[in-house]
Amino acid sequence: MNQRVVYTRGGSPAEVLTVIEEPEPAAPKLGQVLVRTTAFPVHPGDLHAIGAYSGEAADLVTPGIEATGVVEAIGPGTHVAPGVEVGGRVTVFPQSGSWSQWFMADAEAVVAVPKELPDEVAAQMLANPLTAVMLRREAQEHAAFGYDGFLVQTAAGSSVGRLVTGVSQFHNFALINIVRSERGAAELRKRFPDVPVVSTEHPGWAEEVRKVASGRPVSVVLDAIGGNMAGSLVDLLAPGGKLVSYGMIAEEPISVHASTLVSKSLTLRGKNIISGWPSEASPERRASDIATAKQIALALTDQFDVAATYRLGELADAVEHAARPGKVGTVLVRP
Repeated sequence: MNQRVVYTRGGSPAEVLTVIEEPEPAAPKLGQVLVRTTAFPVHPGDLHAIGAYSGEAADLVTPGIEATGVVEAIGPGTHVAPGVEVGGRVTVFPQSGSWSQWFMADAEAVVAVPKELPDEVAAQMLANPLTAVMLRREAQEHAAFGYDGFLVQTAAGSSVGRLVTGVSQFHNFALINIVRSERGAAELRKRFPDVPVVSTEHPGWAEEVRKVASGRPVSVVLDAIGGNMAGSLVDLLAPGGKLVSYGMIAEEPISVHASTLVSKSLTLRGKNIISGWPSEASPERRASDIATAKQIALALTDQFDVAATYRLGELADAVEHAARPGKVGTVLVRP
């Protein structure tokens, strides 16, 4: 039997999610790969999608966008990426409905896992590293960045934030990290002692960022928070600067007066790795980005923290933990 996570309406994930049993999937068809899941991550975006789901679904909906596992079968005549073979370890992203013991994946989303990576890292090998690649590209598109401009990022202690820091160090980017607590700042300083960290726990945090920048322009801000904080981040930007919003941690909307945007010629940009990257990138760009994501996973393995690992029978505990403020690392579920 196959165990699969499902829901039919939006709401608190711990309340609306349930696990059903059903027959194992049939043999894959052209363009499909049957994967037996060994672990899947619970991303914040997964929980947001469940909570924001509107109406009542006519059919059962299975959450999830990423998982790692073993190839059970490949559809006849199906073209697969190098290294993908029956019995081989793979990671799948973006793949809707991956919270299941077995699932049928689109062949284009299936990527072979380097043998050096354990399942705990393989389960996180694509979504977060690809987000870091996407954000790095957004920063490098700014004309001043890389010459004299600073890059600032919020939620720097998150899984994505730590990867952005590692990538920035590799490329010698001038980076200032922002976190929400002094405790989080202390933890991040231990990991990256050469990168300045500012905590918004202190009322004068914005002025502290300016002090660290020492008169150099803040060219780009990568923001995973949103809400009221965005106004202060926009104020930090130099004329011609850019704020890239890629997360929705804050409940309230972003509020920025048009005069600020106009007078400083600022750019506000929203990015989404789940829908934006597959549709915006060419096949060649996607292949290049996936290769880079693998290299990030291999080079920064110690930054792929696991907050906890749960079984499917502990799903309510898993999603509660994934939404817990201050957690370090990604929550994984092993079917």
